[in-house]
Amino acid sequence: MLAIAVALSLGAGGRTPAAPSPRDRALLERGRMLVAYGSCNDCHTPGWRESDAFPAARWMTGTAIGFRGPWGTIYPTNVRLRFQQSTESDWLHEIATRAGHPPMKWTDLRALGLDDRRAIYRFIRSLGPAGAPAPRDVPPGREPATPYYDVNPQPAG
Repeated sequence: MLAIAVALSLGAGGRTPAAPSPRDRALLERGRMLVAYGSCNDCHTPGWRESDAFPAARWMTGTAIGFRGPWGTIYPTNVRLRFQQSTESDWLHEIATRAGHPPMKWTDLRALGLDDRRAIYRFIRSLGPAGAPAPRDVPPGREPATPYYDVNPQPAG
């Protein structure tokens, strides 16, 4: 909870913001919980899978390890940078309309209620900008210059 308050104060450009209301604090905590339960950090936080404890300062900053499938090679977005450049309405529209590619759980996001989707956006945005943009996706048939997980279907046996 302290990390959320610190993130909110840092996101205010150094000035001390008004303390979040109990409802806002509850919404941010719900967003943190949904990010954790949704395993968002598994892909969107570099080094997450290799460590049991990871500082919130690196959460959701994207990674340069791609996922290669029939669609090419895609990279987990630095959601913190992305949410600094998009509105909550943009995010809600994207969830409703984007098809996306595995392993991103777009259908799971669509199944969440509106308040939960908002909570995720507001929590991640409260963390403030950090990290660098993820590499650009690589089209099918091209070799990526970064490490990747091969998620192409394999023949049986």
